[in-house]
Amino acid sequence: MDMAITPVELQKRLAAFPPPTLVDVRRQAAFDEDPRVIPGATRRSPEALEAWAPALEPWRPIVVHCVRGHEVSQNAASALRARGLDARYLAGGIEQWKADGLPTRPFVAPTRWVTRERPKIDRIACPWLIRRFIDPAAEFFYVPTAEVRSFAEASDAEPYDVPDVRYTHAGRECSFDAFVRLHDLNHPALAVLAKIVRGADTGAPDLAPEAPGLLTVSRGLSAIFADDHEMLKWGMLVYDSLYARCRETEEAASRFFPEKLHA
Repeated sequence: MDMAITPVELQKRLAAFPPPTLVDVRRQAAFDEDPRVIPGATRRSPEALEAWAPALEPWRPIVVHCVRGHEVSQNAASALRARGLDARYLAGGIEQWKADGLPTRPFVAPTRWVTRERPKIDRIACPWLIRRFIDPAAEFFYVPTAEVRSFAEASDAEPYDVPDVRYTHAGRECSFDAFVRLHDLNHPALAVLAKIVRGADTGAPDLAPEAPGLLTVSRGLSAIFADDHEMLKWGMLVYDSLYARCRETEEAASRFFPEKLHA
């Protein structure tokens, strides 16, 4: 199987859901010469692949890229495939991406977020929303409840799903709703998913027929995983699956009831 993917094909796949995990594996010296990145890419050192590869989500394809698509990205793709992952490299690298007129943006450091340990619903759903729609490289921390604010101040992290912060419950809304509202994420399928999350998280299962199931699955994840970050990793699959189903439902409705698009 050819491990290469063209820039045009990658652009199409990034617009679909779930998008591939895009990893910029340029060596540091090459990155320093041109610190612009492909939107949606995370920065990882090729020399540290064994350290960051276990955190990759195995149900998503992976595309790595270097400067010109030579040995750095090809070796990284081969190493990831040896771990059983569906990995490819970008043909021509970021140079070909730019030559094809495709967009780049200045690199910014990953955002950092902190909340209470032992997550259930909001504290998994919100990281999913952040990584899929706000910052793919976002970093998350789970700490004891009493330490959330001090950790946030000491580590330049944004607290969420705790009282008296921007991203938290308000009235009947949960923290997931706050992220959707504050980041103006006006996607019909996200509105459907938000209702499911709200129903499961706020004790209002009648809001959506899927809400009781999400609550049950979330409790099951907590029972299976003692490590909060491992729970988050596999919880991402739960929300990818739910969101994919919400997209299918909304797309089917728009075909049969096109007036919904203008409601």
